[in-house]
Amino acid sequence: MAFIVTSSCIQCKFGDCIEVCPVDCFYQGPNMLVINPDECIDCALCEPECPVNAILSEDEVPDAERALIGLNAELSKIWPNVTQKCDPHPEAEQYRHVKDKLKLLQR
Repeated sequence: MAFIVTSSCIQCKFGDCIEVCPVDCFYQGPNMLVINPDECIDCALCEPECPVNAILSEDEVPDAERALIGLNAELSKIWPNVTQKCDPHPEAEQYRHVKDKLKLLQR
């Protein structure tokens, strides 16, 4: 079962998770990171690295975030792969504790 990046990452994109991934399954969009579920080996190394707790095991994704399972799969096919820590989103600290950010997703 894959790990999923949830909407907590939107407008944050801290990127601490990227460098610990042994299979390079992170992809970067304008204001969020996603995991390719077909590449994820369920190692769980990324989960504790996320400072906003945006990474969850697929079976732990709450009902309100279930759409993110499909979005991770979809967007990882079109966004570029990233293997090194990226710069956080410029507004990361401002959005760090904001909830319900799915409407802010930039494709």
